[in-house]
Amino acid sequence: MELKTIKLDYPEEVNIILGQSHFIKTAEDLYEIMVSSVPGVKFGLAFNEASGPCLIRAEGNDEKLKNIAISNIREIGAGHAFLIIMENAFPINVLNAVKQCAEVCRIFCATANPVEVIVAETEQGRGILGVIDGFAPKGVEKEEDIKVRKNFLRTINYKL
Repeated sequence: MELKTIKLDYPEEVNIILGQSHFIKTAEDLYEIMVSSVPGVKFGLAFNEASGPCLIRAEGNDEKLKNIAISNIREIGAGHAFLIIMENAFPINVLNAVKQCAEVCRIFCATANPVEVIVAETEQGRGILGVIDGFAPKGVEKEEDIKVRKNFLRTINYKL
């Protein structure tokens, strides 16, 4: 077995959801979840099929984001992994619906941070062991940091 670290490559202004699923209709069902959850969301998604022709299945309403999802999921190369790249929405807007998708087994991360995917490779194929989501903590927030956090949540309209 060989361990690899795959650094995902996507623009700073997008958010992602990386997960594992189990069935060919994942791409279509996740497409329906995305378009029905957030009006105006732009997204691309890609899913690595793990049996039969073992193709990358892709959907989305934005070709650029769809191509970014395809490129990254190809690099990961793990069977039944999926990646959603989104603009005009945050993971919090769609995450529960994605988790409720009958094919979804697990979510590895939902973030706008830089992500490294830890992959194990054997003779059979690849599997995701986990992710590095963002950076290590630099300390504990102080009063000024609390104000910044609360102001940010109000700026993006998540709090009154």
